[in-house]
Amino acid sequence: MGTLAASPTSLASPPPPPPERPLKKIAAVASIAAGIQFGWALQLSLLTPYVQLLGIPHRWAAMIWLCGPISGIVVQPLVGHFSDRRTGRFGRRTPFILSGMVLVVVAVLLIGFAADIGHRYGDSLDKGRPRTRAIAVFVVGFWVLDVSNNMLQGPCRALLGDLSGESQRLTRFANALFSCFMGVGNVLGYLAGAQDGLHEFPLFRFAATRACDVYCANLKSCFFISAALLIFLTVVAVAYVREQPWDPNTTEPSGSNLEANNNNKSTSGGKSGGGGTTSVFSALRNLDRPMWMLLLVTCLNWIAWFPWVLYDTDWMGREVYGGSSQGDPGRVRLYDRGVRAGSLGLMINSIVLLVVSLAIDPLAGKLGVKMLWGLVNFVLGVCLVMTIVITKLAETERRRGYGGGGGAVGPSSGIKNGALAVFGVLGLPLAVTYSIPFAMASIYSHGSGAGQGLSLGVVNLAICLPQMVISLGSGPFDAAFGGGNLPAFIVGTVVAFVSAICAATLLPKPKNSSGN
Repeated sequence: MGTLAASPTSLASPPPPPPERPLKKIAAVASIAAGIQFGWALQLSLLTPYVQLLGIPHRWAAMIWLCGPISGIVVQPLVGHFSDRRTGRFGRRTPFILSGMVLVVVAVLLIGFAADIGHRYGDSLDKGRPRTRAIAVFVVGFWVLDVSNNMLQGPCRALLGDLSGESQRLTRFANALFSCFMGVGNVLGYLAGAQDGLHEFPLFRFAATRACDVYCANLKSCFFISAALLIFLTVVAVAYVREQPWDPNTTEPSGSNLEANNNNKSTSGGKSGGGGTTSVFSALRNLDRPMWMLLLVTCLNWIAWFPWVLYDTDWMGREVYGGSSQGDPGRVRLYDRGVRAGSLGLMINSIVLLVVSLAIDPLAGKLGVKMLWGLVNFVLGVCLVMTIVITKLAETERRRGYGGGGGAVGPSSGIKNGALAVFGVLGLPLAVTYSIPFAMASIYSHGSGAGQGLSLGVVNLAICLPQMVISLGSGPFDAAFGGGNLPAFIVGTVVAFVSAICAATLLPKPKNSSGN
């Protein structure tokens, strides 16, 4: 990828990284993932129910999630392109990381105060009436949050690649550590989302207002905690790493192990005189077979994941608990209980994610990346099958009037524990999904004709495009089959098994990988 500060002999794997390798700096940069994922966890667990409480029907709720893939398709490749080439005195990645942090704070303010702003400018507080102005403010905040997350996550992973150099083992370790910190952020986010009294703390007494009920006030409090954590981790990491300016005229950057030759290769492949979009298309044209196979497997993998990612807590509230986000107060209460149980499930999922992330490198060494990714995608498919089984069992209980209340008391402990077990087991494939594709992108980028940042941005296209498909299609698709979440889950099940086969058979072994 380029000339490194370390000597060629120091790149030999699998011995422990030499002293020159900045492991503490890698850990500091990877820790930013905890702040990023805290916010993502809140989005995934609370915002789909929240937009429905604001008055958006279930079948249109997925449309809100188009913000993420659209911003990811545009923002990450462009940020990667410009960060690969930046020669300013603050380094290549740092300015984008700090800009993303500031935008997160702006987004938190918009999302947290959406109901208050909407009410101030004319929204009615009558139950059942959509709060159009609050929805508009929320959507703007949601877009800003997704843009800022993309501005943060791409450069953070690229900086990890810069610090790892050409060592495949260190690259896998850095991305596994990033995945581990994502698990930490998830645990904190879902734990906060499962609480119902955060707004009662003196620090957050301002959160509850006439327009912002208990659910809204808790969400507002959670997002302020998320922003504070991200600011702290980002400032500490940036101050500690102190990225050095990069000079494209030198073969070896000063300070940290930034990839000068790789960036020059990207310049020639991307025609730096053109715009960032031109470089993205140029990078796609210049991709070799390993990168294309990685994009294919990643795309299939995320088509399988996104129905679950978008609707996991909604599934708990709607199918498992038998509640509804609108209408009868009893069913609304059941729905709220189910969403909170889903947040608990996501916290369990994140604990598993955290633990398994630490074992990814030795597992990849024993099984090989292809087999490991194939196996966990098969596990994903089995778990999605179990969501269908659990849903049918819960429906049977409600028809039989479990607990003497016609299902009003919620599902039995067996059904709840089974649903929570699905959440937990899914932490295993999620750890691999958060780590292996990005590590492989960094490794494959040696021959892809793109810089570290741009290569990771191109891989992000394989994540964002499936999300667009699911966001656009799942709502109408679910409605065509009677509503609910199962139709999208069935599609995810089929694609999960296909992705398992493709990962095990099509993904090439990295060159010079020593079998790993």
